[in-house]
Amino acid sequence: MRSLIAALALSTALVAPALAAPAQGPSRTFQAKDLFALEYAGDPQIRPDGGQIAFVRSSYDIMTDSARSAIWSVNPDTGEVTPLVTGPGGYFSPRWSPDGKRLAYVSTAEDGRPELYVRWIATGAVAKITDLPEGPGDLSWSPDGRTLAFSMFIPDEGLTLGSPVAKPEGAKWAPPLKVIGLVTYRADGAGDLKPGFNHLFLVDADGGSPRQVTFGAFNDGGPLSWAPDGKSLLFSSNRNANWERDPLNSEVYQLTLGDGAVTALTHRQGPDQEAVISPDGKLIAFTGFDDHVRGYQNNQLYVMDRDGGHVRSLTAGFDNSVGGPIWSGDGKSIFVQYTDHAVTKVARVSLDGRMQTVAEGLSASGLDRPYTGGEFSASKDGVVAFTSGDPAHPSELAVARGGSSRRLTHLNADLLADKTLGKVEHLAVSSSYDKKPIDAWMITPPNFDPAKKYPLILEIHGGPFDAYGPVFTSELQLYAAAGYIVVYSNPRGSTSYGEGFADEIDMNYPSHDYDDLMSVVDAAIAKGSVNPDQMFVTGGSGGGLLTAWIVGKTSRFKAAAVQKPVINWSSEVLTTDGYTFMAKYWFGKMPWEDPVNYWRRSPLSLVGNVTTPTMVMVGEDDHRTPDSEAEQYYAALQLRGVPSALVKVPGASHGGFEARPSQEAAEASAIMAWFDKYKNAAPAKN
Repeated sequence: MRSLIAALALSTALVAPALAAPAQGPSRTFQAKDLFALEYAGDPQIRPDGGQIAFVRSSYDIMTDSARSAIWSVNPDTGEVTPLVTGPGGYFSPRWSPDGKRLAYVSTAEDGRPELYVRWIATGAVAKITDLPEGPGDLSWSPDGRTLAFSMFIPDEGLTLGSPVAKPEGAKWAPPLKVIGLVTYRADGAGDLKPGFNHLFLVDADGGSPRQVTFGAFNDGGPLSWAPDGKSLLFSSNRNANWERDPLNSEVYQLTLGDGAVTALTHRQGPDQEAVISPDGKLIAFTGFDDHVRGYQNNQLYVMDRDGGHVRSLTAGFDNSVGGPIWSGDGKSIFVQYTDHAVTKVARVSLDGRMQTVAEGLSASGLDRPYTGGEFSASKDGVVAFTSGDPAHPSELAVARGGSSRRLTHLNADLLADKTLGKVEHLAVSSSYDKKPIDAWMITPPNFDPAKKYPLILEIHGGPFDAYGPVFTSELQLYAAAGYIVVYSNPRGSTSYGEGFADEIDMNYPSHDYDDLMSVVDAAIAKGSVNPDQMFVTGGSGGGLLTAWIVGKTSRFKAAAVQKPVINWSSEVLTTDGYTFMAKYWFGKMPWEDPVNYWRRSPLSLVGNVTTPTMVMVGEDDHRTPDSEAEQYYAALQLRGVPSALVKVPGASHGGFEARPSQEAAEASAIMAWFDKYKNAAPAKN
C-alpha cells in the first residue's frame, strides 16, 4: 500500500506544470527555492535595564533541509545587531541574569543533546553548566543570580506485564513488547511517549550537579517565578486526583525551597497558569478561567495576594484572551499580550483593570500560514521588545517605548529587496447567514492587472479556535506568484473577535462557518478580477475538515486539496493525541453516547455528494489528525469514483507538516499541480 501511495504522489506531481518555469536570471517573484533563504526573529529577551535585547535568529540549512538557530543581540538605541552565540547546532532560550552581566541559554552544539550554558557578556567566556539526560525547559534565574531553575523530564518504569524469556547470547530476536499504561501515551511531534514525569530542578549558575526539587506522579512546569527573597518558586501543575482525564484543571503552586513543601495557591475548576510574583513579593499575577466546558473560553488576567487570597480578575470586562504576564518594574501594572480583530498587541494593565496598548503588529515565528501571534518581553523601566511583522516581512525584532515603536532588524532585506510579492488587502465581508461582519484578506498576484480574470484559491485556517491575520505567509505567496488570487478569512469560531464569536461553533462545528466562507468567496468575486469558473479550495487541520465539508455541500470549486483533516469525528476523538480534551470540550458526550451527532458533524457523512476532484494530504507521523482520517476519506472517494489522490508527507507530524522547506515546496507544488490539472476541466455535475 505504501508503494502505491508513493507512486500515486509521484505521478500526481507530474501531471501538471511545476511550481514555476525555470527563470532566466533571478526571479522577481517569490519562489519555492526562496523558502531556504528566509529568516525570522523569535524569543526576544530584553536586558533588565533595557540596554540590550537578546533574540533567537532562525534560518534554514539547505544541505540538511532543517531550521537552525543562533542567539543575536541588538542595541535598542542604535539598532546595531551583533552575534552572541552562533555555530553548529542550535542555540535557544536566552535568559538574562538579574544584573544583566550573564546570559543563560540552551544549546545542542556539543553532541546534539540540549544542555544549559552561561555566557559572560563582558568577556565572551562560555561555560557548560549541566550534563543532563533530557532537555531542560522553563529556565529562570534566582534573584541573586546564583542559581538557575528549570524543568526536565524524568523517566519512569511504567507498566510492565509478564517476564521476557532469556535471550541466548548473540541471538537476534524480535523487539520487545510495547506495554502502554499511560492515559496520554503519544503526542504530535513526539510520537510514543516514554513513561515518566516533568519535574523542577535547581543548578548552581557556575555549574554543578542539578538538584531535583519536585516529585510525584504529576507533571510540573513553568514559567517558573522566584520570590524576591529567593526562598520559594511558583509553578503550574495539574495535581488533581483525576488529572490525566481532566486536562484543563491546573493550579498555581508554591514550592518552598527550604523544606520542599508544595502548596496549592489556587483552588478552582479551570486552568490557572503563568504565575509571576510582583517585584515587592506581595502579589501574584496569573492567567486562567473558570471552566464552563465550552469549545472556547477567554483567558483572563488575575491578581491574588501572596498567600492565594483575594483573587480578582483584572480583565473580566475585556472580551479577548490575554497571556504572558510580566510585572512592570514598579509593580503597579502588568504587561500582557492579546489579539484583537486579528492584530496581536501588548498592553499594560493597571491594578484597577485599566488597559493601555503599548505595542501592536506582533508576528508569530511560523512562516507558512498567516496565523496571528508573537512574543515579547519588558524591561524594568517599561521598554518592550517584541517580534514584529507584516504581509511583506516575516518576524523581525522591534522595540516600543514612550508611545512609539521602531523595527530594529531587517533579516530578509537582501532576499526580498528585489522581489515583488503578492499584495495583501483587507476584504470586507458580511455573512449570508446572519450579516455578521467577517474579516478576510485577499492576496493578488505580483504585477496584478485588475482588468484580467484570475483563478482563485480559498485557503482556510485550522484550530478551529485560531485566527489568521495580515502577516507574512510563504505558502500563500507561492500561490500568488503562480498567478492565483488567494483569499483567507476568520469565519465564526475564530479567535480575537470575542468569546461569543468563537463560541458560535461551540458543540456545533462545522455549521454556519460554511456560510461565512462562501460569503468570503462571493465578496472576492464581487471585486471583479476572479474567474468564477476557476476556483479552488484548500486548508489544513480544521481547515482540512472544512474543505472536505465544503465539497460535500457544493460543487462550485473545480478541485480541492484536503490537508491533514478530520473526516470521521468518532474515529478522530479516539485516535488523536488530545482525546481526553476533544470529546469533552467539543462534543460534551462520548462517541458511543451520541453517535448521531458525531456523524452529523463528520465530513464523511457528506461524501456521497462529492463530485469535486479532491487531493488528500497528510503527514505520516501526524498524531493530532492521524493519517487514518485521510485514508478513510481517500478510500471513500475512490469507492465513489471521484477523481482523487492521497499524498503522504514522510516523517511529518501535524505541527511540523511544513517545518522542512523542501516539504513545504513539494506540498505547494503538488497542490498547484492538482489545481492546474482541473483548471480548464468541464464543470462537475451534482
